[in-house]
Amino acid sequence: MAFSSPLFSPVNFALNPNSQIHPKCTKPNRRNFSVCAIPPLSTATDISAVTGPLDGTTLAVLGGGSVAALAAILSLADPERRRQLQAEEVGGGDKEVVREYFNNNGFQRWKKIYGDTDDVNKVQLDIRLGHSKTVENVMKMLTEEGSLQGVTVCDAGCGTGCLSIPLAKEGAVVSASDISASMVAEAQKQAQEELFKAKDDQSPAPVMPKFEVKDLESLDGKYDTVVCLDVMIHYPQSKADGMIAHLASLAENRLILSFAPKTFYYDLLKRIGELFPGPSKATRAYLHAEADVERALQKAGWKIRKRGLIATQFYFAKLIEAVPA
Repeated sequence: MAFSSPLFSPVNFALNPNSQIHPKCTKPNRRNFSVCAIPPLSTATDISAVTGPLDGTTLAVLGGGSVAALAAILSLADPERRRQLQAEEVGGGDKEVVREYFNNNGFQRWKKIYGDTDDVNKVQLDIRLGHSKTVENVMKMLTEEGSLQGVTVCDAGCGTGCLSIPLAKEGAVVSASDISASMVAEAQKQAQEELFKAKDDQSPAPVMPKFEVKDLESLDGKYDTVVCLDVMIHYPQSKADGMIAHLASLAENRLILSFAPKTFYYDLLKRIGELFPGPSKATRAYLHAEADVERALQKAGWKIRKRGLIATQFYFAKLIEAVPA
């Protein structure tokens, strides 16, 4: 569900050709990426699984006028009711839905997207590229000011280890966690394979990341840097404010966040996407206005130092680096 749009400029971050990107998470594309399309929230609509006649490709040919027309029928559907039934099935709210999804169908789908298998469709491949660009830009942020050797990093919501593993390769001491036990097990497996399969005797041995099954609320300790990528999508703004403050309390020098930006157009597309959720259930998605995120950081005593937008056809994320004010 991609719509061409002049509303957003290309990603503001330059790519680092020497950055360490986990090979299991992407097949890197080194050219500067300047797509400014407006994509859907893949976790919300699960468009990567859509195979029916009204799929992402079909929606892509609809013009801007058709978006307005589709908006008129939003009231005829009830995606909120669908989410409530989902929560009732697993006996809880958003957190329980997220845990259930990423331990089961969601794990299989996102393991494939984050991996290097060729068994992905065009949409999944595009999401893989977008996510890998986010990881690449985070690594650039973290390495451009000096070595990461011995630097403590909390990777909150580590998934399959796409960031944790390259951080460990750079010498960082990584504490990685995820709400999904399946994701954590996969991350640990891939880290064992990647970090020690071709050890260079001339370089210090990498420190194996400490992987744990934890939700964000359970994280504790102190770290030089805290990174939380593509997780805030599971938190409404009312809870995101507290979560940002909590993550900031764990960081001593830097906090890096990525989130799906809330604008009228993105919000409209997300609501339209909920009309076509695909054959399998997915998690509810929340967009966040950059101003709201910045206010939450300011309230916690932090300020934004760098910011940028990463957008491919089916993936978009606002990436910010914050430091103590």
